[in-house]
Amino acid sequence: MNLLRHFPRAAVIAAALLSATVASAETWPTKPIRLVVPFSAGGANDLMARAAAEGASKALGQPIIVDNKPGAGTALGADLVSKAAPDGYTFLVSAAGVISNSMIRKSMPYKDEALVPVAMIGLAPSVIVVPADAPYKTLKEFIDASKKSGAGFHWATAGTGSTPHFVEGLLQTKYGAKLDVVPYKSGSESITAVLGSQVEATSEASIVVLPYLKSGKLKALADTWTSRISAYPELATAKEQGFPEIQIAHWAGVHAPKGTPDAILDKMASAVDAAMKDKATVDRLKGMGIEPIGGTRAAFVKFVGEERARLGGVVKATGMKED
Repeated sequence: MNLLRHFPRAAVIAAALLSATVASAETWPTKPIRLVVPFSAGGANDLMARAAAEGASKALGQPIIVDNKPGAGTALGADLVSKAAPDGYTFLVSAAGVISNSMIRKSMPYKDEALVPVAMIGLAPSVIVVPADAPYKTLKEFIDASKKSGAGFHWATAGTGSTPHFVEGLLQTKYGAKLDVVPYKSGSESITAVLGSQVEATSEASIVVLPYLKSGKLKALADTWTSRISAYPELATAKEQGFPEIQIAHWAGVHAPKGTPDAILDKMASAVDAAMKDKATVDRLKGMGIEPIGGTRAAFVKFVGEERARLGGVVKATGMKED
């Protein structure tokens, strides 16, 4: 009887809370939004984040403040957002590491499900590069030469679990390339190592390598995404060269704390999509080697699922683990 007596009151409270949540989602946003970038300023993800923030801010009518929180391979910034209030005022600029960290690290400060996909921003295809005077002209020639080299070729990465590390894993496990990983602290250090012929190759984001390619300081063998780079269309993709399993890019998306109302997530996704379709933004990003994507929340959820399966396969095949 006591339960029955209190049930109407509980139902009223629940209905009131639901009504408040719906009303809050309908009026959102009413104050500035924080966009946490788990990388230092100036890199591909940061540039994509700022372009998205600028465009989405116009669509939503509120400032979007970019907050750089680099560290621990995106885990620092991701953990911060995972523990934020799910009220639509804190979002994460996500990258492949947000998906792959839990596959590689022994322990994580948050669970994968604590963050939910919201929107795709864009991507910078990874480009396989070698010294300008390297004898190989195609990806096939490079792979064949690595197999005949005895000890194998040295391949620079930006650390365990970085995009270049996954490219190396795909080259080895899918196509038999003989590569020895040399980990550096950053992509810029990896590029310096290739420029100085300290290693035979690496892969890095198009936005990073394009200046070196256009000046003739590096040679590109393949674009590792599914389409050619708008700012460098003369470079064939790995798929076009007969290596369809080489599919990876430096991408940026938006994730939110679990529990953020769907209405808010949909509004944010729509705002990011609008930003990535703005002509001035598109022209600026493509000129730097970044491909604007945007799209629906459902499309990004699908992308994240496919990316998780693809990266998980590489981790399992290579036995990739944190240092």
